[in-house]
Amino acid sequence: MKPNDLPTTTPWTMARRAARMNPSVIREILKVTEKPGIISFAGGLPSSKTFPVAEFTAACAQVLGKDAQAALQYASSEGFAPLREMVAARLPWDVDPAQVLITTGSQQGLDLVAKILIDADSRVLVETPTYLGALQAFTPMEPEIVSVASDDEGVDIADLASKVGSGASKARFLYVLPNFQNPTGRTMTEARRAALVAKAAELGLPLVEDNPYGDLWFDTPPPAPLTARNPEGSIYLGSFSKVLAPGLRLGFVVAPKAMYPKLLQAKQAADLHSPGFNQRMITEVMQGGFLDRHIPTIRALYKGQRDAMLAALKKDMPADVTWNSPDGGMFLWARLPEGMNAQELLPLAVDKGVAFVPGAAFYNDHGDPRTMRLSFVTPDGDEIRKGVAALAAAIAEQRGA
Repeated sequence: MKPNDLPTTTPWTMARRAARMNPSVIREILKVTEKPGIISFAGGLPSSKTFPVAEFTAACAQVLGKDAQAALQYASSEGFAPLREMVAARLPWDVDPAQVLITTGSQQGLDLVAKILIDADSRVLVETPTYLGALQAFTPMEPEIVSVASDDEGVDIADLASKVGSGASKARFLYVLPNFQNPTGRTMTEARRAALVAKAAELGLPLVEDNPYGDLWFDTPPPAPLTARNPEGSIYLGSFSKVLAPGLRLGFVVAPKAMYPKLLQAKQAADLHSPGFNQRMITEVMQGGFLDRHIPTIRALYKGQRDAMLAALKKDMPADVTWNSPDGGMFLWARLPEGMNAQELLPLAVDKGVAFVPGAAFYNDHGDPRTMRLSFVTPDGDEIRKGVAALAAAIAEQRGA
């Protein structure tokens, strides 16, 4: 039978979970920002100015010069032992390197957590709003995702207690980003952290703590991680993307020893191991306390750009547009006046040369259409001023219409 004689109908039957997979709104918007002349407040991209290119150049020569065969070979699924030891040593509680699993970005950590903890129809709790990538990782497992009310200090403890459930419907975990949260930029206070950990322990509710931005504080370090307060009741995710380079796609999970074997098996099924060459590169760069010298330069750059955005917003925005002032990280959260819609505003803003992410994408349900996530770390100060002025002009146009 020739190819042209084959049946034209497809034999493929998609899994039920495939229908629940959705494209990333942010990734779709990033395609728009590739157009010439667009100032982007949309992407959660670290500034390329922070990438330690010289150090990686030297590290590449070192790794290939002294360990090329091992670096280019298959590797252990757990990760490169010296790197796991470095991760454990940097964390502010007692961590055995045997609890550290190196992942292909912290996004893979979310995927592995979803695979080992979520059954169809099991309940998962998230903040309001929450990280879009977490919703993408959890949703294909067919859970019941329940949003917990949140304010400027973090998760509402009373609302959390009312939504944990019991018996077969009891929540499997609460997913939370306490530091400079994506998308809102808010930081959970010390009092709220203490209350959350105590209430979660009382309820027997595990916590999945995601902390990609915790090192990016501007004036004062954030309070201790949730996991440091109850290591056996928490899984902790971290990343090298925001402090070294996202293109290497390396993160890590720290898990209770009882949970670790299943995470490891899920990792083996997913990709065998994260790139051994990249792991050795990062290990080489981190020698001699490099991060302690490098991260302050990132903080200084991002603080200056946050200040530039706050000043531009104050200068150009109408009085009834509101926003917060994050203490670190990469994002601030803005809210349009009553009756306006950020999704409808976006094409007007793009026409004027600026892009952002409508905030409704970050809600599990009942998204606030007036909210916007603005990233201040990629454009420089002059671009921030021009972009905010363009955004204000788009708001004025939409309001006039």
